[in-house]
Amino acid sequence: MIEAAMIWNEPNNKSHWDPEIDPDWKLFSEMAIVAGQAIRAENPNLPRVLGGISPIDPGFIKKLEGHGALDEIDVVAVHGFPLDWNLWQIHDWPAKIDEVRAVTDKPIWVSEVGISTFGAEEVQAWGLNRTAELLIGKVPKIHWYSLYDLPRAWEATTRHREAEGSSYYRHFYMGLLREDGTPKPALEEFAKYTPQMGLCQWFHYEDHRLDEAVTWMKRLGVKYLRTGLSWADSFRPNALQWFDRQMEALADFDVTVTFCFTPEHRGIAPHHTSAPQVKEEFAEFCASMIRRYAPSGQAASPGKVLEVL
Repeated sequence: MIEAAMIWNEPNNKSHWDPEIDPDWKLFSEMAIVAGQAIRAENPNLPRVLGGISPIDPGFIKKLEGHGALDEIDVVAVHGFPLDWNLWQIHDWPAKIDEVRAVTDKPIWVSEVGISTFGAEEVQAWGLNRTAELLIGKVPKIHWYSLYDLPRAWEATTRHREAEGSSYYRHFYMGLLREDGTPKPALEEFAKYTPQMGLCQWFHYEDHRLDEAVTWMKRLGVKYLRTGLSWADSFRPNALQWFDRQMEALADFDVTVTFCFTPEHRGIAPHHTSAPQVKEEFAEFCASMIRRYAPSGQAASPGKVLEVL
């Protein structure tokens, strides 16, 4: 079932929202407001989550608050990758959470945290254990990113590709399972922390890994999952059939569904990071997905979802 709806992904990261179009995030805030209102109108009991911020920046939260966006948000989410992309150490996790807590009274989720095996698989195993020690009990939701490595034939969702150097290629090694489906050492370590720790796994359009992923998640004892339904994908042929298949396959998990990615033909610029030409179109996409997969009366109670452990 859907336990929460997330509005966008990493809005303060230029790989997911274009700062040249929206340097003060006013357009993003306006879009988040109408999307949050649309979700609430369809299901007032469903928590609305601000797309996980990366980097973790309390100033960004204050900026959105100043634009009124947090009025339509119930949970603030953060992303952290201190061994791969961030300029802080893994041991700083509690302090980074406290920095955000200092500027908002809303619950804080870690909706993506992960460690690549780009350098060594043993690093991921150590880092997973240390992350669990630091975050379990500190926040109510922890989504480990991710179950699978990104297939090398695909592209990471970034506007910069090889211009990022080795940073780009780290995207491909974040899984607990290799591209061929074989386990890495960290998989066994992860199983020690379920169900307290969940997963974030993005499923691409008609993703061949979906059924196998469900089997693995059940074997690992995963109870909650974060994934996405792409506004851009909704314009593909047979999009609703794919969305239905995906959500039916995930029905046994508590799912935080992320709504994001601008269709090229609906953006101010022809790119998935662009602000939409008409923000209400994104809001209607969110509303239609809630009507289809989480109609009012079928969500978990907000108290259960938002309780801080």
